[in-house]
Amino acid sequence: MARLSIQKIHVGEKDTNCYVVADSDAKEAVVIDPGDDAAKILGQLRGITVRWICFTHAHPGHTGAKEAIKSATDAATAMHLADATTHLKSADRYLLADDALPFGGFELRVLSTPGHTPGGLSFKVGNHVFTGDTLLAGKIGRVDLPGSSPQQMLLSLHGQLLTLPDNTVVYPGHGANTTIGQERLGNPYLRMR
Repeated sequence: MARLSIQKIHVGEKDTNCYVVADSDAKEAVVIDPGDDAAKILGQLRGITVRWICFTHAHPGHTGAKEAIKSATDAATAMHLADATTHLKSADRYLLADDALPFGGFELRVLSTPGHTPGGLSFKVGNHVFTGDTLLAGKIGRVDLPGSSPQQMLLSLHGQLLTLPDNTVVYPGHGANTTIGQERLGNPYLRMR
């Protein structure tokens, strides 16, 4: 049976969480949000084949090491087309809700979670969800930036993320991990409609 491994790597001046999500047995992985510090990320990829480099959104703090990681691994890049007009100009694959990216014995499922940016995505594998800057421990991402939308953010939170089981572990773009249940109970922003 395949074993899932998740490594969190703190990168860049904004202390972005980059994740290496791997099938430990097949030695295949996806890299989520390589924001900076390419050498630090590549140091965690020795002996692993990277299938995908995925972006929750296109802000530079989440995309800065894209070219270096792609050049070193030859992995395909994947994001939502709506974010391709900002800081991340292009990708090998443009993702839609319910797309699946295979790696080893796993699939990374795509959730459409715009609000922080027009093309915001979250990625789910098993009972783990990578939310970028949509949902963070005790707060949500900013919605006062160009291209952001408070209305879309609420739809993403209530229509997508809060439909997940309470024991789903949330891996945000910044800060500590949490769970859907903890956020449902304690996140003041999730009480707004």
